[in-house]
Amino acid sequence: MNTANPSIDRKSESGRLHLARDGHILVATLDDPATRNALYGDDLFGDFEALAADANADLSVRAVILTGAGSAFSSGGNIREMHEKTGMFGGTPLEIAQNYTNGIQRIPRALMALDVPLIAAVNGPAIGAGCDLACMCDVRIASTRASFAESFVRVGIVAGDGGSWLLPRLVGYARAAEMAFTGEAVDAKQGFAIGLVSKVVPHEKLLESALDLAGRIAANPPHVLRWTKRLLREAQHERLDTILDMAATYQALAHQTSDHAEAVAAMLEKRPPSFTGH
Repeated sequence: MNTANPSIDRKSESGRLHLARDGHILVATLDDPATRNALYGDDLFGDFEALAADANADLSVRAVILTGAGSAFSSGGNIREMHEKTGMFGGTPLEIAQNYTNGIQRIPRALMALDVPLIAAVNGPAIGAGCDLACMCDVRIASTRASFAESFVRVGIVAGDGGSWLLPRLVGYARAAEMAFTGEAVDAKQGFAIGLVSKVVPHEKLLESALDLAGRIAANPPHVLRWTKRLLREAQHERLDTILDMAATYQALAHQTSDHAEAVAAMLEKRPPSFTGH
């Protein structure tokens, strides 16, 4: 990532993930119309790893938006490869298990290690692994054209990319079970009702709405944003005592930052703060 150029606009190594900067916001767009943004190939898996690593290393990135080009957010696994038993779906059972570990499971590992707040701008259907990809994000905003399907049973497989861990944490066990057992899709309105998405907006306003939220996030000190995200993530599976210890450590660090001093001074002086990441 070129931090010297805040307006970068380029494709990733795979050519299927388009990256653009808007100030402190990085917009990553899945762009593979032939497969409706399917998730396959070592090059794309590497793109997600590079995205997370580069954003973590660059304090000028304060929020990331993930969206899809075309009619779909992501169609999930590559059905043609599944049918032909090629790519990730080829080999013996042991080889297929290793293919998942060394393949698509690289995406949840990378995104769970992303310290920067991540917003999914779901522009259309999020199917199977595409639904799980949306669930890997911190916040989901849905277009009126969006839908979500934990549809692995419909193709005779299970969620191999962490969906069984992710979805219940967002919508609760019973609703996640209903989605996973039936494979049926829920539309954006239903997704909002069950807590899967935090907002539904007209399709033409989706990116604008995501950028607005990202901008409100990016207005805050970058170190504190990242520490806050780590606390929220760890709190999903750690005991309260552990989180309190982590919070005390991060709080001690936060009190020593220039951004904290600037925030307090700006509040007392009734002016907008200006944060530098120091």
